[in-house]
Amino acid sequence: MKLKAPFIKLPFTFDVERLRAEVLAFPAEAWAPHPNNIPGNSALRLITVGGTENDDVAGAMAPTPHLLAAPYLQQVLSHFGVVWSRSRLMKLGPGSEVPTHTDVNYHWFHRVRMHIPIVTTPDVKFHCDDQVVNMAAGESWIFDNWRTHRVVNGSDVERIHLVADTTGNARFWDMADAAADGPLGARLVPYRPGEKAPLAFERFNVHRVMPPSEIDQLLSDLVSETVSVKGGAAGEAEVRALERACWGFRQDWRQLWSLFADEDRGVPHYRKRIDAFLQQVRGLGEDLRVGPNDMPVLRVAGARVAAYAVNDGARGQAAAAVPGQTPAGAAGPGPSVRTVPTYDRPIIIVAAPRSGSTALFETLAVTPQLHTVGGEAHWLAEGFPRLRPGAPGVDSNRLTAAQFDPQIGLAMHARVAEKLVDGAGAPFANRPSVRFLEKTPKNALRIPFFDKVFPDALYVFLWREPEENVSSIIDAWRSGGWVTYPQLQGWDGPWSLLLPQGWQGLKGKPVEEIAAHQWAVTNTTIMDDLEALPAGRRHVVRYADFVAAPGKVIAGIAAFAGIEIDAALTERTGGPLPDSRHTLEPPRPDKWKKNADEIGRVLPGLEAVRERLRAFR
Repeated sequence: MKLKAPFIKLPFTFDVERLRAEVLAFPAEAWAPHPNNIPGNSALRLITVGGTENDDVAGAMAPTPHLLAAPYLQQVLSHFGVVWSRSRLMKLGPGSEVPTHTDVNYHWFHRVRMHIPIVTTPDVKFHCDDQVVNMAAGESWIFDNWRTHRVVNGSDVERIHLVADTTGNARFWDMADAAADGPLGARLVPYRPGEKAPLAFERFNVHRVMPPSEIDQLLSDLVSETVSVKGGAAGEAEVRALERACWGFRQDWRQLWSLFADEDRGVPHYRKRIDAFLQQVRGLGEDLRVGPNDMPVLRVAGARVAAYAVNDGARGQAAAAVPGQTPAGAAGPGPSVRTVPTYDRPIIIVAAPRSGSTALFETLAVTPQLHTVGGEAHWLAEGFPRLRPGAPGVDSNRLTAAQFDPQIGLAMHARVAEKLVDGAGAPFANRPSVRFLEKTPKNALRIPFFDKVFPDALYVFLWREPEENVSSIIDAWRSGGWVTYPQLQGWDGPWSLLLPQGWQGLKGKPVEEIAAHQWAVTNTTIMDDLEALPAGRRHVVRYADFVAAPGKVIAGIAAFAGIEIDAALTERTGGPLPDSRHTLEPPRPDKWKKNADEIGRVLPGLEAVRERLRAFR
């Protein structure tokens, strides 16, 4: 957001020692690499879309478990009385820097970023436009990220800032404007033990289709700041040509809105007009620049308008692409704007947890015929608060057609498109149709829901004998490495793996009973749901058969799914399968016997499900 000055120091300071105590208590694994992989940069997520581990800026925001575990961080944010968007702790390693950039995408047109240093030294320098400041620990600052800026950590310590985004409110901006006119006396905001801090989070931050008023504001602002490097009469003619192109686009957009508003049937018409507008701007050449930051006008028009004017999902990624351009992210170039393809017969692996589904997924994922999101897609459903356990009508990972609505379906299609990669890990290249491969154990309890999201999906059902599978689930619980719900209301301690129906009755039960319940309910639910679909949409695989003869099993899946046994699949299945990424211990046939006593107590209750599995086709 544009400010009156490059930096504005707000009139509040905070208890640095308390902040440091909360921040340094977070485990090392809570820190994630910077989304743009800038060396030395990492982040710990506090407020995200859906409260999950992501770096999105579009979608309903919620606190992560990290923020919920930090009462003073909550109080600090609550003190400003504003609605918060994406917020994180940002770490900058010794000798590292955030490179020079400017933030031009739609998110930043209305939002400002606040910094509260927690761990820093005088050798950490923040540059914005022609000014340089050292933000002292405990202070609060905002800055004009429409101007070019960078950060340099010239010290030998890891710098950590609380970094929070907001549109602000009238009271906030009155305070900021006053602070921009001259220094204000700073007031200490202390930690208040036991005090509940009310927080408000963005729920609506992108439009299905931008209304004409928003388009008018974005493009009027762009034209007002555009200059031509040519100068003189030729430069003035280029700026006038841009003004005419923007005026025509705004008028046509208003006409389309009067016909369709934000209805789906208008989307192709909106996209066609976006493409024509971008071609017009591209034809004006590279000489048109945005004065305050020298950014090419085409890039700003693409990142600010085209990428968000039509929104197919909660991430705000529109299908109108800007060829050769990448919208700027929070700190430098972001991911390319992608089309949302047609998903041709997605292949969805459904299985109980710890049944070998990762090995099967990794085997199929090597073929370039299929695209994946790089791993398990827990975020695909749980990125929507209304689909998470605890929401009205949702008390487990079970979802049915009743929880589906078309807007969620569109959003999921867009979320998948943004993360698609091929077998070599290369990002999805825009194309009209893809074969999508998905594997997330939680989604095994959501077949009726995903049948609405992907109506022609094919399901590969993998099952494993209860002795081996229940033993592996027991090991996962004991290891602590598969925690899915650190804080589950109604449960003592963290919960691991998927959350099946009836979990509430397991409180106080031994781990083998929990594991047996997860195995039985998941496999029974899968069979019940698949029986409700045409038989031609399911293919059953027994884990023991896959391990013994992977080539034969993959050939069966290929015939069922309509894919070829290509060189990548042939090489992968030509010998013993490699261990999957989630292998806890190397597999061996009798490994389960270490838990034989516990399994022996629950096995009789699983025999009916085992017999049904053996007969299921």
